Amino acid sequence: MIVRRLEDVMGSNSDIDTKTWRSIRFLLKEDGMGFSMSHTIIKENTETFIWYKNHLEAVYCIQGEGEIEVIDTGDVYPIKKGTLYALNGHEKHYLRAHKEMHMVCVFNPPLTGKEVHDEEGAYPLLEE
Repeated sequence: MIVRRLEDVMGSNSDIDTKTWRSIRFLLKEDGMGFSMSHTIIKENTETFIWYKNHLEAVYCIQGEGEIEVIDTGDVYPIKKGTLYALNGHEKHYLRAHKEMHMVCVFNPPLTGKEVHDEEGAYPLLEE
């Protein structure tokens, strides 16, 4: 059994902080679950270009407000507490936070914990 608390993961090597987001990674590839899970904070009044060409991601908003814009279609979806979105088609998108958003993010394949977005907005496939 794996038991982790937010306060224990914050400030560890599994806590990645960037200009527009902070990802506190609870479950990683090394945990052997077949997926990874993070508590991600999207910083207020930011926009992040993302294209997970190597991963599938499901996101559940537990706090805050923002939107996701799918680049290929121009569709814009509002995000607030209680909203789930799943990037099952590797959609290129902009993620915008109007108010700081707290998200639960699940990735397949699982993250190793070291990933940050590259110049294409993607996480590379990393090995331990």
